[in-house]
Amino acid sequence: MVAVAPGLALRARLDTAAATLAAAGIATARVDAEWLLAGVLGVGRFDAGLAADRALPADLAVRFEAAVRRRARREPLQRILGWEAFRGLRIRLTDDVLVPRPETEVLAEWALELLPPPRAGVRPLAADLGTGSGCVACALAAERPDLDVLATDCSPAAAAVARANAAALGLGARVHVVVADLLEGVAAVGADLVTSNPPYLPSALVPGLEPEVSLHEPRAALDGGPDGLALIRRIVATAQGALGPAGMLVLETAGGAQAASVADLLRAAGYRDVATRADLAGVDRFVAGKR
Repeated sequence: MVAVAPGLALRARLDTAAATLAAAGIATARVDAEWLLAGVLGVGRFDAGLAADRALPADLAVRFEAAVRRRARREPLQRILGWEAFRGLRIRLTDDVLVPRPETEVLAEWALELLPPPRAGVRPLAADLGTGSGCVACALAAERPDLDVLATDCSPAAAAVARANAAALGLGARVHVVVADLLEGVAAVGADLVTSNPPYLPSALVPGLEPEVSLHEPRAALDGGPDGLALIRRIVATAQGALGPAGMLVLETAGGAQAASVADLLRAAGYRDVATRADLAGVDRFVAGKR
């Protein structure tokens, strides 16, 4: 990368940054460069583009080039920016939590559909297991103002991120974040809904993932054991004791054959009305069943 040249126009800096990222094998090089510049300027990506003929002060130029170097090392864009959008919410991130994926928005959407409709004087309860950043828990609470959400994570650091996100979004009074291994030691009896986007990848696959994932995501949020189902089996059993009558369990899986296997697990455990739903690419990825 070229050394900082004070007064160089933003457009030229963007061109150089995009070329650097493209050489690092990043398919979205130009877009990523624009987002990194927007982050340094503290504006939206569109506004950063409008300022393309402006010169960048030297201190911001240093910060921009540092951000580009991080992205060229395949650190995820969202980690560098410090946030990701999820169903219209800005979810803050640290290295302790998984970057929310667009497909997980489908999990939240389906869960919202499966909740009982609002009723006067009744406050439904959802539990989000392995909440990570709290993106699903916060989305559920934001879109159902009558809903209380219990969000658990075995990582104290991840729980702190989820708690901070709930507070920043004005949801802290209804999103209750606790440190727990699933629901161990937590009273969540009678929940109307249990959701989870658990680690579901077979251990052997994790090292071969793209660098943004294999090198920069917390392994505990990815690795589902030898067949990818280690934690899912526990969730299927745990949720039965947490759900009220007709309560729903909704899970994200690796999709395809694994989704079919998880559906079989739910049926074998006695769940009723087991169904799957496709992700944004049309692959069956989400599985739900009624207690």
